[in-house]
Amino acid sequence: MSLIQGYDRETLRELVDLDACDERLAEIEAQRSLPALLERVWLLKVLGRLDESLALADEAVRQARMAGTRKDVLRARVLHATILQYRGAFAAAEQELATCAAEAEGHRWLSIAAFAHQHHGKNAYDAGDYDTARESLKRSLFLRRESGADDSELETALLAIEAAERHRPAQLVG
Repeated sequence: MSLIQGYDRETLRELVDLDACDERLAEIEAQRSLPALLERVWLLKVLGRLDESLALADEAVRQARMAGTRKDVLRARVLHATILQYRGAFAAAEQELATCAAEAEGHRWLSIAAFAHQHHGKNAYDAGDYDTARESLKRSLFLRRESGADDSELETALLAIEAAERHRPAQLVG
C-alpha cells in the first residue's frame, strides 16, 4: 500500500494517508540505515513535523557523506532542500536543488537529476516563480522519459507542468 494517495493539483504536494504515515514512522523509528533515515525524514515532513524533519535531514546528509555513495548524498540533499522549501526558505532550497540537479546531470544519473529538477520546480512554484517552475518541471519530465520512468511518474510530472501553466500570464496578441 502506497502512503501517497495522489498530488494536490494546486499545491503540488503529496496527498498522504496520515494514519498510515504515523504507523510507518513508528514501525521504522529504531532503524538506523540510511534508507530508513531518509524515509523517516520524508514521513516527518509530510506529517508537518518540520523541525524534527530538518534535524533528521541534517543527520541523513552527514550519514550519507560518511558511509553512502555520491548518489546517496544527492538524494539526502534533495530531501533536505524540500524541507527548507516547506519552511519557506525558497532561496536556500533553490540553490541546493539547482546544485544537486546539475551534479546529477553531469554524472548522467538521470533519475536523480529528474528528482532534483522536479523538486526545483515545486520549490519555484511555491515561491511564485511559475516560469522557472515550468522549465524545471519540463526538464524533469524529459529526464524521466529518457530514463524509462513508468507512466505514473510521467503523469505526475505532466500534472505539475499543467499547474504551472495555469499560472502563466496570458500572452498579448497584437
